[in-house]
Amino acid sequence: MGLRRKNKSPAVLSHEFVIQNHADAVSCLAMGLLLGLMFEVTAKYVIIFITVQYNVTYATNDKSEHIHFYDYGPKDIATVVFYMLIAIILHAVIQEYVLDKINRRLHLSKTKHSKFNESGQLAFFYLFSFTWGASILTAEEFMMNPTSLWKNYPHSHMRFQVKFFYICQIAYWLHALPELYFQKIRKEDVPRQLCYICLYIAHISGAYILNLQHLGLILMVPHYLVELIFHASRLFYFSDENKQKGFTIWALLFVMARLLTLTLSVLTFGFGLARVENPDFSIAAGNFNVLTVRISCLTAICLTQAWMMWKFINFQLKKWREHIQNQIPKKKITNTKTNFVNGAAKLEDGTSPRIRKSKPV
Repeated sequence: MGLRRKNKSPAVLSHEFVIQNHADAVSCLAMGLLLGLMFEVTAKYVIIFITVQYNVTYATNDKSEHIHFYDYGPKDIATVVFYMLIAIILHAVIQEYVLDKINRRLHLSKTKHSKFNESGQLAFFYLFSFTWGASILTAEEFMMNPTSLWKNYPHSHMRFQVKFFYICQIAYWLHALPELYFQKIRKEDVPRQLCYICLYIAHISGAYILNLQHLGLILMVPHYLVELIFHASRLFYFSDENKQKGFTIWALLFVMARLLTLTLSVLTFGFGLARVENPDFSIAAGNFNVLTVRISCLTAICLTQAWMMWKFINFQLKKWREHIQNQIPKKKITNTKTNFVNGAAKLEDGTSPRIRKSKPV
């Protein structure tokens, strides 16, 4: 005997529908509360990665306005790691949607392809950093007052844009280390790129930690302009080998940038900071103005500038030798056909070639 299915009344169906919707609403509310609790627990840690830490607020004399400054500390490592991941993502986007499309049109060789990608990435970075750094110098008026490089040292309190600029700079150059693997850089190019990446990390981090942000910013902006011109010129050269005027402009500005760097460094460490020397070395207060630190910083800068000039001179000498070799006219070699008649070789005009006499040994 089969079981008959009972037909439910509309009132019962409506009641079950209300119960089901109520259960779904309760489950959604519970899920929302759970996610809210998770977000509340993790938000304290997530905010360390995203936002700039160590905010210090000062009130003016009339207490009508509050001025915000920033210090540095261990939590900055988390912020640098976060923006390093952002730099890796932006690197991949520029590579895929800009550089790869240009490479397909130019049909470059493997060697030029690698150099084109390197110059393309660095040109974008130098353009952005130069524009941002120049705007900071204009807003803070560092260039109008050179004594700000050493006056009121230590400069432990930074504006937001100054600190964020340094965070992004360190994050970018740290991201360049794993990019050596992701981009499958040739083994021959790895030592060269690794060398200048480590130099950038050391100098920028040193200026940030030693509270020399003003000096570091003033030296970075003209240096980035020179590097921007070089890599932009190399991009134009890969598209058309006749476009080489940019390298001449780069060579002149390169020498001027090296002289500017040495002049400001000697002026700051040798004269400015020496006069306001505070013998109380204190990491907590951010005071590193002692003789040992000043000599170490000045030596590191001078050695780096000397190394860059040595590489620059070798590069210019190599280009000069190649230019001279291209100017020397090549000897035209004419191939003449010979006919063999009765075992003797004769030229097409009927004359027989001269037989050289053997010289005694």
